[in-house]
Amino acid sequence: MHFSIEQWRAWAPGLEQEADWQAWSLQSEPPAASDSLPDVNFLPAMQRRRLSPLARMAFSVAWPLADAHGAPLPLVFMSRHGETPRTFALLSDVSAQAPLSPTQFSLSVHNAIIGQWSIMRGDTSEMTALAGEGDALEHAIIEAQLLLNEGAPAVLLVIAEDTPPAAYAPWITDVPFPYAVALLLKPGQEWQLQLQANASSADTATAEWPHALNLVRALSNGATTLEHRWRSRQWSWQQNSA
Repeated sequence: MHFSIEQWRAWAPGLEQEADWQAWSLQSEPPAASDSLPDVNFLPAMQRRRLSPLARMAFSVAWPLADAHGAPLPLVFMSRHGETPRTFALLSDVSAQAPLSPTQFSLSVHNAIIGQWSIMRGDTSEMTALAGEGDALEHAIIEAQLLLNEGAPAVLLVIAEDTPPAAYAPWITDVPFPYAVALLLKPGQEWQLQLQANASSADTATAEWPHALNLVRALSNGATTLEHRWRSRQWSWQQNSA
């Protein structure tokens, strides 16, 4: 597959500007623990109040890219775990035999964020919400590439994860801190992504960072190659010379 990354943005607590991510890419230390949330003051207060932390992160990185592009944009949203805080709260209510909130339920489903995005931007372009394993980023790239192949002039790809409730800690170990990454993808030859069989099918879930953050590190420090192994799959990223 070939594509160009026209623009990108990322957010994590304390890492909001490109310079912050450049500094992080050199030290690769987790940011300081924080309850901070991204700024979404471009939205009216009523709309902001309906956004979960996960949605706020996704909107904060994607909205400026969509505004800069100007035209309607197909969107691919990827999150492995989705709205775990909201779903855990709903399950806790079920356990306590408390009444459930229809609003909270409707906003907990995996495609709620793209629904909110479509409504708030008035954009009826094709949009997809996906969940994936450790190579979720690459599968989102495949989905975006299919849209580009069908004639879309650009595709907005967003991948985001929120810190899960403490009860999930034994099972969810791949979210080192809340983060969101947005890529504006266009047809081109800037990047090449190849898939090969991984000779070792060992589980690689213990990688230091989710691969979306490794891509941000590469984009920040000018790296031109990336290798990512997940189970039986080996993904090779190559940035081509101009």
